[in-house]
Amino acid sequence: MDQGSQKASVTPYEEVLDALSSLITKRSRADPSIKGDRFDLLFDYIKILDLEEPISKLKIIHVAGTKGKGSTCTFTEAILRNCGFHTGLFTSPHLIDIRERFRLDGVDICEEKFLAYFWWCYDRLKENTNDDVPMPTFFRFITLLAFKIFTAEQVDVAILEVGLGGRFDSTNVVQAPIVCGISSLGYDHMEILGNTIGEIAGEKAGIFKHGVPAFTVSQPDEAMRVLEEKASQLDVHLQVVPPLDANLLNGTKLGLEGEHQYLNAGLAVVLCSTWLQRTGHLEVTNLQQNSSLPEQFIKGLSTASLQGRAQIVPDRHIDIERSGDLVFYLDGAHSPESMEVCARWFSLAIKEDSQQQTLNYQPQDDARTSNELIQRDSGGRSRKNSTQILLFNCMSVRDPQLLLPRLLKTCASHGVHFKKALLVPNISVYHKVGSHALSSTDSQVDLSWQFTIQRVWENLMQGNKGVDAQSMDAVCEEVKDDTELCVKNCANSAVFSSLPIAIKWLRDYVQQNQSIRFQLLHLRWVISTLCYTWRWLTSMN
Repeated sequence: MDQGSQKASVTPYEEVLDALSSLITKRSRADPSIKGDRFDLLFDYIKILDLEEPISKLKIIHVAGTKGKGSTCTFTEAILRNCGFHTGLFTSPHLIDIRERFRLDGVDICEEKFLAYFWWCYDRLKENTNDDVPMPTFFRFITLLAFKIFTAEQVDVAILEVGLGGRFDSTNVVQAPIVCGISSLGYDHMEILGNTIGEIAGEKAGIFKHGVPAFTVSQPDEAMRVLEEKASQLDVHLQVVPPLDANLLNGTKLGLEGEHQYLNAGLAVVLCSTWLQRTGHLEVTNLQQNSSLPEQFIKGLSTASLQGRAQIVPDRHIDIERSGDLVFYLDGAHSPESMEVCARWFSLAIKEDSQQQTLNYQPQDDARTSNELIQRDSGGRSRKNSTQILLFNCMSVRDPQLLLPRLLKTCASHGVHFKKALLVPNISVYHKVGSHALSSTDSQVDLSWQFTIQRVWENLMQGNKGVDAQSMDAVCEEVKDDTELCVKNCANSAVFSSLPIAIKWLRDYVQQNQSIRFQLLHLRWVISTLCYTWRWLTSMN
């Protein structure tokens, strides 16, 4: 194919993705030069794009935090949309399509508008930047793009989720939000935000603005002291919000799964109430935890959705009649605290599933002997035992010795024990944007980090007996894998060179063990591994 043909085959949307990819730097997040990273440049970009006045007119809700900020923003948007407002929501990361980060009235921005706004921003910045004011990096650019979209679309409310930290996050160019929120804090991004919970809280509190009310949930003592100190310095009235009382939902359930979501929902309710009051919408006032919620609030909370977070998806690839034989439990837990929360959700979810199986079970009253009798559910299918498997990946800046014990201990306390852990590397090229990057796998991929995680997992499963490298290698050699798909198969874990190969192995394993239902908890930090799974699961009908 000649160069002309290659160029003609590139769609306008792919051109945008290539342009976005050019803005991604290859620096490690642990690079000390990143902190701050000339934050003042953001104001230069805003001037270039003539967005100073339009941004000042946006009625913004700004949310930071370690865990739950995305869920809080999602609940907040759904509530205000159901109150009749034209909403804009900016979140990260995306699963499949970059447009997921920009939502108008609860829907990803359409491709036509996205292309138009993208080139409007990109071309102006390209024409007016130089060595002193270089092109913005990826996340800064998409934040500027969000401001352009929301101002041009004249949204009534813009809900902004902080990307990383708060003080130096690109969303923090906002000078006068209507209200701020801080979701649960924990140890995450420590290579950038600090080594103590107090230092992390100080970075998150960087979104506080003078005189602007702020709300948070219950925090560790050290974190709360820092938040209160920062709030006092800026004359910010900071209040602690309790979890939402489930009775206020009038019998409905939250749209996002997990007991921890009541904490995020409680924060979202107060953020919405304060926004309504401060913007003069007095028709919804005096929202208290001991009173009933307005119908619009209940509808928003019960219909909110966030893909890939505490999401349960059966694999329909195997057989439509046996879609329950392999069920994926998807979540993005990536800190010790969130691993514990996720473990509780997973344990309770599979317990609920097991109880549902028991309710559906109808024993046959006939002359067959007990050995011949097969338990069946109401659909006529065999009632099966369940086995739990972990599909795991984390970045090398995270410590699996902090993450995995919390997961195992919490699951074990609920009587849940994993049969095997499947360990995979990242499957997308980290300097590319778009779903086309998902198919990019390297036959020479470095699996040394996956072997490290495997060593940690095997040690944990051996009861912390301190199996040394040589002993564990011997154990691994004894475990045969006839499929030749595994790179290294051990008693309690297996390493694969890519996620697609691990999925193929898993499906073959399910086919070979048709008397068992497999419940797979898929955790990731690099979003590409989760989005790959989510994409093929949700596209199967």
